[in-house]
Amino acid sequence: MFSKILIANRGEIAVRIIKTCRRMGIATVVVYSEADADSMAVEMADESIFIGPAPASESYLVADKIVAACRETGAEAVHPGFGFLSENAGFAKRLAAEGIVFIGPNPHAIEAMGDKIESKKFAARANVSVVPGHVGEIADTAHAISISEEIGYPVMIKASAGGGGKGIRVAWHRKDVEEGFPAVRAEAKASFGDDRIFIEKFIESPRHIEIQILGDKHGNVVHLFERECSIQRRNQKVIEEAPSPLLDEATRAAMGAQAVALAKAVNYDSAGTVEFVAGQDKSFFFLEMNTRLQVEHPVTELITGVDLVEQMIRSAYGEAMAFSQADLKITGWAMESRIYAEDPYRGFLPSIGRLVRYSPPVEGQSGSTLVRNDAGVREGDEISMFYDPMISKLSTWGPDRLAAIDAMGMALEAFHIEGLGQNIPFLAAVMDQDRFRSGVLSTNYIKDEFPDGFAGTTATAFQLDLVSAVGCAMHAMLTARSAPQLMRDEWVVVAGGTKRQVRLSNENGDYHAELIDEHRQLSLSEIDWRPGKPTFSGKLDGRAFTVAVKPAAEGFVIRHRAATLRVLVLTPRTAELHGKLPPKKAADTSKMILSPMPGLVVTMDVAEGQQVRSGEQVAIIEAMKMQNIIRAERDGVIKSVGARAGDSVAADEVLVEFA
Repeated sequence: MFSKILIANRGEIAVRIIKTCRRMGIATVVVYSEADADSMAVEMADESIFIGPAPASESYLVADKIVAACRETGAEAVHPGFGFLSENAGFAKRLAAEGIVFIGPNPHAIEAMGDKIESKKFAARANVSVVPGHVGEIADTAHAISISEEIGYPVMIKASAGGGGKGIRVAWHRKDVEEGFPAVRAEAKASFGDDRIFIEKFIESPRHIEIQILGDKHGNVVHLFERECSIQRRNQKVIEEAPSPLLDEATRAAMGAQAVALAKAVNYDSAGTVEFVAGQDKSFFFLEMNTRLQVEHPVTELITGVDLVEQMIRSAYGEAMAFSQADLKITGWAMESRIYAEDPYRGFLPSIGRLVRYSPPVEGQSGSTLVRNDAGVREGDEISMFYDPMISKLSTWGPDRLAAIDAMGMALEAFHIEGLGQNIPFLAAVMDQDRFRSGVLSTNYIKDEFPDGFAGTTATAFQLDLVSAVGCAMHAMLTARSAPQLMRDEWVVVAGGTKRQVRLSNENGDYHAELIDEHRQLSLSEIDWRPGKPTFSGKLDGRAFTVAVKPAAEGFVIRHRAATLRVLVLTPRTAELHGKLPPKKAADTSKMILSPMPGLVVTMDVAEGQQVRSGEQVAIIEAMKMQNIIRAERDGVIKSVGARAGDSVAADEVLVEFA
């Protein structure tokens, strides 16, 4: 077995690989850029090598620097993780020429299947059903428009070397192609160093189902069943699960057999994924093959018990697979939620900054369920604008699908992050939706269920009871500590636009809240909170919960899953006076265009005195490797421009002001 492996990646996947190498007794080396000098992966690895500036094109994508790091440290093999150089056949060949083992498929397989244009040609020759599209290279925007109109809208514009949801746009008409094609090409060049683009028919209301395969260098290939990846936003997977609630045994076997046959046709070795687009009628079409480890591999590991990173290492070393297809089976159900640094309340725009607080749920077995959190960050780390905005991958396992979903809901409750926007409330909202729980999914799910964006959810009756009881208990604890002379038994709790008279009592640390007008009792027990702590855990009438809490100018802001409420705990007289206060007016920003996110100004397309119409492009802001077009929301004349191309801007910074 290898004695030392170099990991040519960063973040959570670098940490993930280190953990398996430690278990196998293999020393690790990580390379790092300026932005990752103090990262968790650098701390955990046995050795680390600096490879340059933060932009990936100057560090993680430079093969010469990876090879030099191997030479310096004596690493015998390179695990590329996903993204960066993981599907670069030229890099795999370069390593082979240098006598270094590439922990991934052979270069021939990467060339045949890893390139999205070539893989479609190969699949067509192999009589595999593929989605209609243009599989040749596209010269320019005019050529892209011609192809799109020949195929028929809607079409999907995709980077040939793309992955992770980067370099993809759906075009519904000509204007979308005119704007989308150059944007996708720019993203592809920046993220993958390859600006080739292809176009295919966009199938409406499909499901995205992928088959995990695994091969060795002795001709053995198996599949490890499927993953459902239909919950996507901007073509980037958000929630994955294994197995799929759509498939029956016959369809699962057919998809698995097709994936294995395709892999064997190119002598595939190592881990890979054959992706399909599926209809609700269980029909399916080959979409593409990812010749690498997938971000969502934990759910497959949870239902099969197979460590895919270990199998990749063993395959690369030349070992024969120790199991056959007959040895593999599905046990239980697994869910994965991608925790992203993005603000769901602001259109999911990237959020950059420091993790002022980072408190994930406890990992491991709890009753009949299990929690796993793959992360590459710690409290105090910074989420940089240079890389993917993923903070961690939270996975749960249960004996059945609803148990896995419920476990995920509880794990998301317990996950607390401060310092930047993050999508935990949105993920929790999905877990609570009847449609999601029923398994009726499609890649349009988020667009269908949240057509106007995400603004949280309306509090349920349980959540109103919960925040009332928690707010009252917190107020009592703080009052007892700072002003015991003001303690009383009866309070008025204002939450969600409702007022409740509450009589509160404390018995050995447990609180009993009597809702006087409703003739009901609420019981808070097993409380885990102290003043200043950002989460409040306990049981309400025997039901376990965790809420995020923080003080406000008055009262508290309490969030349970996707419902956020401001809670006031007042004396009856104060409540009477409070109801007479005039509402606070918001600041007028109607004559301004604000940057919706922190990022880099790529272009500023307007100037002082210019007439602008609603919908016209004003600027392009780049953040997290994505280019975001900023448009005017009204007609007007530009009074001033607050930023220029090349400037870094903060969220809510004024880009343009109208006269």
